[in-house]
Amino acid sequence: MVNFGNDWNGILKDEFEKEYYIRLREFLIREYRTEEVYPPMEDIFNALKYSSYSDTKVVIIGQDPYHQPGQAHGLCFSVNKGVRIPPSLVNIYKEIKNDLGIDQPPHGYLADWAHQGVLLLNATLTVRRGRPNSHKGKGWEIFTDRIINILNQRDKPMVFILWGANARAKESLITNPAHLILTGAHPSPMSVYNGFFGGAYFSRANRFLEATGQEPVDWQLKP
Repeated sequence: MVNFGNDWNGILKDEFEKEYYIRLREFLIREYRTEEVYPPMEDIFNALKYSSYSDTKVVIIGQDPYHQPGQAHGLCFSVNKGVRIPPSLVNIYKEIKNDLGIDQPPHGYLADWAHQGVLLLNATLTVRRGRPNSHKGKGWEIFTDRIINILNQRDKPMVFILWGANARAKESLITNPAHLILTGAHPSPMSVYNGFFGGAYFSRANRFLEATGQEPVDWQLKP
């Protein structure tokens, strides 16, 4: 049983007893013993630890964790302070600058967003070093689909931001008309000019939150 330290504990407690998750856990035990796997085991569930169910107001869905040493720490698109800012996050910062006029911070640590209720959730929560998508199809997608289903059923409105084909594949899970869905191309350098820039995701998310009686997200990160 994972301890999230918030209301996800009760909401997800039965998930860890399901057959698919038991198989996933056995797979992860082997992987962490025999391979270099990211993020560190204690960071796998940081997205849910940092953003409780009741406080979540924006969901950003990534693909799988960064796969180079020192990068992944359990929040999609985020890296710890002192780690070089990855190209996809640089492009996210450029879009924030264009959208809200906020300059790029000196780091890529997005915990400030998470603590405000921005759930930074990858579709797959672990990966082998240097092998993107290496833990795809092992059970994580069932787990993260379940999280999206649970959030979709919530009456309190929230914003889902889906960048790229993998994230947009989750759109069919979001059926509650109370929520806002924003989609765009993935911010990676290979696709960023095919419909990511100019999406104004951050100002549109905040307008929706304010219109539904919620505090907007302060997208400016502390230094």
